[in-house]
Amino acid sequence: MARMKFLCDAERCIECNGCTVACKNANEVPWGVNRRRVITLKDGEPGEKSISVACMHCTDAPCAAVCPVDCFYTTADGIVLHDKDLCIGCGYCFYACPFGAPQYPKESAFGVRGKMDKCTFCAGGPLPDNSDAEYKEYGSNRIAQGKLPACAEMCSTKALLAGDGDLVADIYRKRVLKRGGRPKTWGWETAYPS
Repeated sequence: MARMKFLCDAERCIECNGCTVACKNANEVPWGVNRRRVITLKDGEPGEKSISVACMHCTDAPCAAVCPVDCFYTTADGIVLHDKDLCIGCGYCFYACPFGAPQYPKESAFGVRGKMDKCTFCAGGPLPDNSDAEYKEYGSNRIAQGKLPACAEMCSTKALLAGDGDLVADIYRKRVLKRGGRPKTWGWETAYPS
């Protein structure tokens, strides 16, 4: 069985935020919640790079490990999803996630988190596939329709890759070899210029 993964090629990302907009549109993400965002490293400096970040659907997800009510589960193809009916909004997942993927809507009074929301890899949730209830709670279930996540399909430079982890790694490996090796963002030449 395939293990679904994301990979963002920093050499191709142009910080257009098309992936962020595609996610918000496809899933009707509430205001104040960003399931995907673009961050820039070394902003305004030589060697500036941008990457698109969301839930990375970890093999051993730290968010799932700390959840006191076990609202997280992993599908057969490695997508980490959550059940909003079980979530109590404690925020442990937010602090455990190294990518800042879990988000909380800011609809309530100060200090009240509400139900957690995160990237679903466009795979919906625990409700019946492609039902109105699933769409309302978790967004579009593009995986059940045989499609890739909206963010990866919308990426104009194909910097954001999504799908079977082995295929994604092969595509990236071929790109790196075609470019002539690793990125010049770090390494001996960057640390000690001649």
